[in-house]
This record gives sequence, C-alpha cells and structure tokens, in this order.
Amino acid sequence: MSTTTTLPATYTTLLSTFADFLTISIHTILYVRSLYPRTTFLTARAYNHAVHQSRHPALCAWITDAISAVSAAMLAGGVERVVLVVYDTHQRPLERVVWDVSRFPVVGREDRDTPIVRPGSSGGRGGGNNGGGGTGTGGLNIVDMEEQFRAAMARLSVCGEKLKPLPEGCSFTLAVELGDGAEAPLGHPQVWIPIEPGLQRGDGERGGQGGEKSDAADTRKRRERGEDLGGLKTMPVRAVDAGEMVFEMWIEEGKAKFEGSENSSSASSG
Repeated sequence: MSTTTTLPATYTTLLSTFADFLTISIHTILYVRSLYPRTTFLTARAYNHAVHQSRHPALCAWITDAISAVSAAMLAGGVERVVLVVYDTHQRPLERVVWDVSRFPVVGREDRDTPIVRPGSSGGRGGGNNGGGGTGTGGLNIVDMEEQFRAAMARLSVCGEKLKPLPEGCSFTLAVELGDGAEAPLGHPQVWIPIEPGLQRGDGERGGQGGEKSDAADTRKRRERGEDLGGLKTMPVRAVDAGEMVFEMWIEEGKAKFEGSENSSSASSG
C-alpha cells in the first residue's frame, strides 16, 4: 500500500480525523432531524458521499466550538462516549445520538504524537490488533476509513429519516460521558456543565426505605441518576473498525418521545 494512502497513527491524528467525522455527522443530524430549517443547509460532499452542511453562521460557530471542546476533553483522556442530546420544550431528552469511543487507544500526554503500535503488531493492514498501513509502525488507512465513514454517513441519514418526526421547538446539546475515575473537564471559563441527573450514570440517591415521605417536588428533584439513559428504543447505526479508528454509533429514543407527544407538540412554539 502506498504511503500516500495512510496517515501516521498518532493519537493527535486519530483525534483530528474523528473530529472531522463528528462535525459532518452533527451537521447531518441537524438536517435529517429538521432541528434547523432544511433550507438553511447546502449540499456538499464528504468521503465521496453527499452530505448537508449548515450555512447559518451562529450554528456553524457553535459546532466548531463544541467539537474543539470535545477534542480537548478526549486529549485529556477518560472520555467514553460523545453524545448529541435532543430535548423537547420541557427539557426532556427525546433522542440521543451516541458515538462510543471507549475503544480508542489510551495514550499518555507525552506520547500524543508518537505512532501507535499495538503489542504484537506485525505492521500488516488489519483491524483492532495492529496499526495497519503496512509500515510496521502503524497507520490510519485513508481509503479504508473513508469507505467506513461513507457507509456510516449513509446509514445515519437512513436512520434519521426512519425516526418519528420531532415536535417543534426542540433544542440540542453536545455532551461527553466520562469513564470511572476520569477527572471532570473543569476550568475557567467553564466550557462544560454537568448534565441533568437522568442522563448521568449512577445508582441514584438512596432513601425512601422506611423514612419520611418526601413531597412531589422533592421526589422530582431527587430523580434517579441514569433513568433516561438507553431510552425505550435503540437503533444501531454503524460500527467503524479501520485500524486504530474504532468506535460505534447508535441512536436512542427516550421515554418522553412516546409519552404525551401530542401535548408536547401543541405546547411548542416556533
């Protein structure tokens, strides 16, 4: 395989390539799910596949800033999933598009620009057990990645069109789920804020076993952690496996999407 078809399999290159794919995916989701008017998108090409790109300056700036924040969090380590969450007008999660990056290599800060070599790698083209690219030091095969990215984008569009339409007035945000022991991405100015308890992993707060009864407001306030994760329905999108570029995508539909949808729709405003 010619060296022109590979990129160095460093963590920095891996992350930059994934960030590009994530950016295109978000634009596609916002178009397919009509979270922004479709007339504000233009048709472009990525990975030799037709995609849609927003031409709304504020939205494009938000996506760029969000992807930069995700990349910084992934560079720091500990990110297991990147999630685009769609909310209704009552801030209930309706859908979650998940990129599971837990199989990305774990690389120390000092080794971000060092070629990744799996233990036992022989340097041949392959999947998760070696770097691929035929260089002996690992590589990201451009042709293989673009084939898989193209298939993922096509599948993402099909899945989005199959889903039940969203009510008007929905909002969205980009979140990261951290692994056990990972440090929260805190700093000033604060880029990240904790997401609501129902979308955080955990066992929830204990209580209510033989103690005093709490009122309804307190019960809502102490909502169990993680109760909105997983959703009522899950639609697989694509498992990408191209050398060191290994991640999975799926879409979760939350309980709120199937509860009182008529009321949510009638209460929404443009």
